Amino acid sequence: MKQTVISAYQHTSHWCIGQELAARFAPENANKVLTAEISGNAPALEVPVVLARKIWSVTMPPDAHERMVPSRTKGGMVQLIVARDFLSEGDRVLIIDDFLATGRTIEALASIVRESGAELVGIGAVIEKAFEDGRERLTGLDVPIESVAIIESMEDDTIVIR
Repeated sequence: MKQTVISAYQHTSHWCIGQELAARFAPENANKVLTAEISGNAPALEVPVVLARKIWSVTMPPDAHERMVPSRTKGGMVQLIVARDFLSEGDRVLIIDDFLATGRTIEALASIVRESGAELVGIGAVIEKAFEDGRERLTGLDVPIESVAIIESMEDDTIVIR
């Protein structure tokens, strides 16, 4: 029974976060969401989601969009790979990520959007670590940037939330 309650809570929280981000970006009329493949669940949004895979699969075409980015969770560099069939001219793309920290992953995803000919219309994050300056890295993209929760600092045993 406990597992069912946790699963229901997780589904509800992802739906609520997705609805919050969808409401904030409604004026942008995105028709696709691009996100890096994650091991957890992405917030639920009501448009098609394109996953930037981290590992080449046998079905991935050889001419896919590819970027290398540093990974703090995995250490070293990881690939972000998107098949060219999934993003194209005329698409209005919203990038959603679980964390906005240094901004490097989102910057790489934005580069894939540009290369595809699609239009980047916004960047959303569930949690932003403001003290890592990722937002500053992304301001040159000239699109709205929204975070559901912003952490100002994490020191010792204290987390300060804006």
